[in-house]
Amino acid sequence: MSYVKRRVLVQIALVSLVACLGCSKSSNGGDKQGATAAPTEQKQVKLAFVTNNASEFWKIASAGVHKYEKESKVQVDVKMPSNGTTEEQNQILENLASQGYDAIAVSAIAPNDQVPVLNKVAEKSKLITFDSDAPKSNRLLYIGTNNYEAGKVLGGEIVKLLPEGGKMAVFVGTLAADNAAQRLKGIQDAIEGHKIEIVDRREDNTDRAKARSNVEDIINAHPDLKLVAGLWSYNGPAIAAAIEALGKKGKVLAAVFDEEAGTLNGIADGSISCTVVQKPFQFGYQASKWAHQLSTEGDTAVKAIPANKALDTGVEVINKANVADFQQKLAEMKKQ
Repeated sequence: MSYVKRRVLVQIALVSLVACLGCSKSSNGGDKQGATAAPTEQKQVKLAFVTNNASEFWKIASAGVHKYEKESKVQVDVKMPSNGTTEEQNQILENLASQGYDAIAVSAIAPNDQVPVLNKVAEKSKLITFDSDAPKSNRLLYIGTNNYEAGKVLGGEIVKLLPEGGKMAVFVGTLAADNAAQRLKGIQDAIEGHKIEIVDRREDNTDRAKARSNVEDIINAHPDLKLVAGLWSYNGPAIAAAIEALGKKGKVLAAVFDEEAGTLNGIADGSISCTVVQKPFQFGYQASKWAHQLSTEGDTAVKAIPANKALDTGVEVINKANVADFQQKLAEMKKQ
């Protein structure tokens, strides 16, 4: 055999040996995929939960956030606009998006007006809404109360309180918010045909002092007013304080939303007849859970979103008969 042939055969043998070694290495998982390889670290995500103001109501939701944090070992940054203005919330959202947050959950203050800002956020982060939806935006999911149905529940209670009809007034931070508009629509539909007339609607723009003075002004302006309704959480305590100050307990009835301490105390002492409570603890827990899943599970999480892109957390009616038991349950939730 010639020298050239021997050299070619050696080269072929060497190439085959290298190929075989490569196959063996690949089949055994190689240096990175073998049985002794270190596990891949889970992606560290940045998640945020943005409320529409800094009321007591959101402390309950924050407890739900913290429960999920403990279970999943992730951090969810809770942001509460101290002034409760659209401008302040927009600035928070824009800052979070620019800081590379993977998912942001928000209770939109003025959903229709905020669509441009929300859509910009949705381009950079997984966007979820809770409590107050923004269905015209590119949000992926709404978590919270079906506010129209909740309004109908409160409207049904108002019909029971005013069996012979009468005049009532409605108070809220802003009717531009989706939750406020839907609750009012539910009330209106429930009281229709029952000789109950809404004679005034007042906004306070989350100003607590104005929330109370609005109630006092309307009660004084309408001596024949039978009932007042509060659509946002802090409206309940403001209504209770106004009714007490004017000596109208039992003369002007009150039906409100949510479970602030002042509202529950008002039910216990008779200045408020009932409240329809949401489940803010679930707002915080479920929003954190979905934000985390959408950030880490990709298409799998997206496909799990309900067809109507909404997760209804339900409501409950609290009155004098069950307020004590509810307060006890609430205290347990806040321990989370």
